[in-house]
Amino acid sequence: MRILISNDDGYFAPGLAILATHLSTLAEVVVVAPERDRSGASNSLTLDRPLKLRKAASGYYYVNGTPTDCVHLAVTGMLDHQPDMVVSGINAGANMGDDTIYSGTVAAATEGFLLGIPAIALSLVGKELRNYETAAKVAVELVQRFSQQTHSKPWLLNVNVPDVPYEQLNGIKVTRLGKRHKAEPVIRALNPHGETVYWVGAAGKAQDAGEGTDFHTVAQQSVSITPLQIDLTQYSQLDAVRDWIQTR
Repeated sequence: MRILISNDDGYFAPGLAILATHLSTLAEVVVVAPERDRSGASNSLTLDRPLKLRKAASGYYYVNGTPTDCVHLAVTGMLDHQPDMVVSGINAGANMGDDTIYSGTVAAATEGFLLGIPAIALSLVGKELRNYETAAKVAVELVQRFSQQTHSKPWLLNVNVPDVPYEQLNGIKVTRLGKRHKAEPVIRALNPHGETVYWVGAAGKAQDAGEGTDFHTVAQQSVSITPLQIDLTQYSQLDAVRDWIQTR
């Protein structure tokens, strides 16, 4: 079994190293990750300059681009064989609800999925981020399940793991995405040159966080697994838009 690992926190991130160490016990692992933190890069591709692939002392490969660049480059140009799975993470923080739109962690997994490869995005949810080992053990369990039972079509799974010791997890639940409140306003500041600059504000608190959502599940110290899709079509509005277009 061959696994391609990537992330959005950079090739030096502790979550990446722990994930690679654990998954290497199950499969042949190749790590291709961004050269620096690209959190929030979403599904962006670098089209205005060439990409460079380098190898670190750790044996990990790193790219001067986005998480999507890393997976795309690896699958379509670097690797001799298509991987059996793409695993992205372990992200330092949650990727739940609206976060998935912006997340580079989810984007790396999504690129694998778009290239026809089963993919998992893995995030550790908490403030102290002490239990990467817990998330890595969950990843091992999921990869083992995959190796024992494949599926006719690739899955794209968004996995959020509470930042608690593994023994304190309350199982695994399949969830839907919740929704956050509107994000906090941008923060205005002055740089050393006296110029006004703006920092993007914090994400909003959970709004749709009832039972069955990823927010609720993680709050109960359970692992949340949400299957994602790429089709953005709003089917319920197709007829309304047709009527609007045809009205004169």
